[in-house]
Amino acid sequence: MKYMDEFRDPATAKKLVEEIKRLAPIARGQRDMPLQIMEFCGGHTHTLFKYGIESMLPADIEMVHGPGCPVCVLPMARVDDCVAIAEQPGVIFTTFGDAMRVPGTRKSLLQAKADGCDVRMVYSPMDALAIARKNPERDIVFFALGFETTMPSTALTLLQAHREGLKNFSLFCNHITTPATMRAILTDPDLRLDGFLAPGHVSMVIGAHPYDFVTRDYHKPLVITGFEPLDILQALWMLVKQFAEGRCEVENQYARIVPEAGNVAGLKAIAEVYETREHSEFRGLGNIGDAGIQIREAYAAYDAERKFKLQAAASTHDPEHLKCADVLRGVMKPWECPAFAKTCNPQNPLGALMVSPEGSCAAYYAYGKLAKRKETA
Repeated sequence: MKYMDEFRDPATAKKLVEEIKRLAPIARGQRDMPLQIMEFCGGHTHTLFKYGIESMLPADIEMVHGPGCPVCVLPMARVDDCVAIAEQPGVIFTTFGDAMRVPGTRKSLLQAKADGCDVRMVYSPMDALAIARKNPERDIVFFALGFETTMPSTALTLLQAHREGLKNFSLFCNHITTPATMRAILTDPDLRLDGFLAPGHVSMVIGAHPYDFVTRDYHKPLVITGFEPLDILQALWMLVKQFAEGRCEVENQYARIVPEAGNVAGLKAIAEVYETREHSEFRGLGNIGDAGIQIREAYAAYDAERKFKLQAAASTHDPEHLKCADVLRGVMKPWECPAFAKTCNPQNPLGALMVSPEGSCAAYYAYGKLAKRKETA
């Protein structure tokens, strides 16, 4: 395939759907419920809804929507830390746009900006570094957020700042590792997952082997996939075929992008700059060991957490009427939350899953997945 429309070809999609429907009853076997397949990434969730893929699938398959994106699992206490840094005199706080409206216990970064803080949206950490060069008298902080997809860019930016001796630049590190997050999901007693669609962009960095524990320790097949409709359908066919044939493997549908060993240069930069935290709190997932990332002691001068002497934040939770944690873990659908599409919507997001463009609540709202909620109301 060379062109985008080839990844959206209706005839090929129809053939894949027919094969999935043929194999699904065999794959389900004697299970008392449909195959529970989690798409870990919010990009996959949006593709499923945008192109109507979920409605094409047989009743033997149920898609379970996973964490979505790092914004979705960001605890409110870390948003409070962002605001606290932004409120410091002389600070320019820079961030990707999707983090601007995530609510903390006091306010969001967008509200902090409205209150007079110098909060700026940027498109890459290198934009923040450019601001640091132009403003040597100010402290420039970049909100380093993301799974492994964005870790190489922030690590390389920090290394560039170090080479240039830019002491007024720092990262507020909130990166998250995908395998540890998956392990937390797999040990959740409320979930009965049968398999995974793994995120292609993360895998482009880490490769395929970090997922081996999913098949080895938990006996759940996994397929790495891209984000076009035919990517998703082919990955689902590969997964259902594994079930039908009694196999349990890590397969790579996205081989045109994802090398088995990952991005060697990116992984080297990550290893040089970052290390895992012993424990980190995530929205809906609780405290997870080795999932959070922090800056190594060798680069402490570029760590905003150390520079601004942030204290360990107390655990915070969403308001009781919001079911963000249950939706994020895949044990509840967005329309089952009493606030969904009522008090919580994209214009007035109360939870991170509605703020983030990759959140499952945002996907359900954007693509009209309101009918089932109304039918069951």
